[in-house]
Amino acid sequence: MIVSQKPKQPIFVILILILSGEAVFILPFVLARVFRPTFLEVFNLNNLELGTCFSIYGIVAFISYLFGGTLADKFKPKVLIAIALFLTALGGIVLASYPSYTTLKFLYGYWGFTTIFLFWAAMIKATRVWGGIKRQGRAFGFLDGGRGLVAAGFASLGILIFSLLITTEIAEATFTERKEAFRYVIIISSVIVGSIGLLVILFLNNNPSEENNNTRKSWSETLSNFRIVIKIPYVWLLMIIILCAYVGYKITDIFSLYANEVMLYDEIESAKVGAYLLYIRPVIGVAIGFLADRTRTSLMMILGFITMLVGALIFSSGVIEPSMNLIFLLSLLITATGVYAFRTLYFAAMQEGHIPLAVTGTAVGLISLIGYTPDIFMGPAMGYLLDSYTGETGHQYVFMMLSVFSLVGLIASIVFYRIPKRKVNVPIKNS
Repeated sequence: MIVSQKPKQPIFVILILILSGEAVFILPFVLARVFRPTFLEVFNLNNLELGTCFSIYGIVAFISYLFGGTLADKFKPKVLIAIALFLTALGGIVLASYPSYTTLKFLYGYWGFTTIFLFWAAMIKATRVWGGIKRQGRAFGFLDGGRGLVAAGFASLGILIFSLLITTEIAEATFTERKEAFRYVIIISSVIVGSIGLLVILFLNNNPSEENNNTRKSWSETLSNFRIVIKIPYVWLLMIIILCAYVGYKITDIFSLYANEVMLYDEIESAKVGAYLLYIRPVIGVAIGFLADRTRTSLMMILGFITMLVGALIFSSGVIEPSMNLIFLLSLLITATGVYAFRTLYFAAMQEGHIPLAVTGTAVGLISLIGYTPDIFMGPAMGYLLDSYTGETGHQYVFMMLSVFSLVGLIASIVFYRIPKRKVNVPIKNS
């Protein structure tokens, strides 16, 4: 059995998953992505140092993906998701104190544990259960599209708070004013993350059939899922596909910096570029989800990599000048369309690959172990290129790197599309 047939679950379940699914990443990533120039300034970091923080997060996440997946096959998603939100919010209080660079590196390692070991596979499994057999594309489309909307809402709220607390023109504001304004952005974000954890406790009910009685399995039986998962060929292809697509997602971290350094936007204008892009994520996510359910997820992945490749080639060519605002925004839109499409397709493809629900957590953990390694190497790589080659040149090199990964991902997606789709017969033991 792949995904059990059961009555449709209430819409509020996916809404809570959407809220929690993005809220948990606001503090580690979204604030630094949207406010990157400000973030670098108030924490006195260069791009390589911030990239190192992301890399430490990625190293902890690398281990957490594997064992967190097993955890999700044993414990109820509701409990894991709520604990992850509470602990992540506590980290925000530390961030708001503007800790030293050393403490900041420890904080990002801590977030790698709370957001991945406790949260990630539990969220994916709960979403897959909500989607059932015929709505996997829709479920993950709603999840990522909704997450994009939540991220955009957080970004817009942060920009509003930041701009309201800056009483003069941003170019004339003192460093202290900017630092205090950003502190409030962090604190309010932390409070909201913790509040969403309460919503999970109160309203995310556990479906008794959702884990196929895995909560009663022994650890030895749960760990035996690894032997099952590694025999499924689609798992290995998804590792490559997600790795290449996630490189694209990591590059969205520098969109606001590109606006600031190349297009010469000020800090608020460049933050708005990052926020506006997040608003297209819901549209892309939902649209791709419906298309994937009506065609094939693997076909959508092929089209996604082609779109990402086109956008990457435009930026790496260096044809965009500071006066070419329309071309800049259109190029961002093209690149973001390809990147955000994959946020829906990553795990919707598990249904096409006939990966059984009972080993979803383990499969997610194993796939993510390789697929999300850009969390380790992309931050330092981008930081080195941006610090070593100032201005547009550094950004061109970053997008050249994206072009290479897009091409590799395109080849892997074509293979996934062409290999025969046969149901995987997996002996799942139940207590």
